[in-house]
Amino acid sequence: KVPGMSPMISRYLQWQALGRVMSKLLFAERDGVQVLKLIGDVRVTLGPTISTFLTRLGESKTFKSIIIDLTETTGIDSTTLGLLAKISLTTQKSFSTIPTIISPNEDITRILESMGFEKIFVILKELVTECGQLGELHTEIVSESKLRKQVLDAHRVLMSLNERNRGEFRDLVQALEDERVGESHEPRDRVA
Repeated sequence: KVPGMSPMISRYLQWQALGRVMSKLLFAERDGVQVLKLIGDVRVTLGPTISTFLTRLGESKTFKSIIIDLTETTGIDSTTLGLLAKISLTTQKSFSTIPTIISPNEDITRILESMGFEKIFVILKELVTECGQLGELHTEIVSESKLRKQVLDAHRVLMSLNERNRGEFRDLVQALEDERVGESHEPRDRVA
């Protein structure tokens, strides 16, 4: 731990270092069909990368559909789940299409269903067609405040999916909001 560094950013940096070995995102697109593959234990460290992907997705001129491939996902945290939910809500709003999740792992599927994902995704156990060559997405590193905002937004999306999620994430969202308010009242460094 670095003196003066918040516990959240300290964990983020530790996860970032571990995440380079433990998880990654791959992407491919063919004829407007986009495939986002999550590999390994996907955690908050890949949140900024998923957020950047989400921004580009909303601006796509060639988009037809998206497949989120979880065939090699061994673990997934709530921030990642919230960002995946945002992908679904974005594609529904911008393109009037419901994305597909491929999830052969029963434990991962159970998590998806407990979050209410069957309402916003088509969930399949196996990939029906080959998606072509996948390339790794560049891992993004962001400031503590931007990461906090992404985590907060992701959990708000999860809370919007069902009552169980509202109860599950209420305290976390409140704590993150309190941190954000505290951050805005801290004195800023001045440039002379």
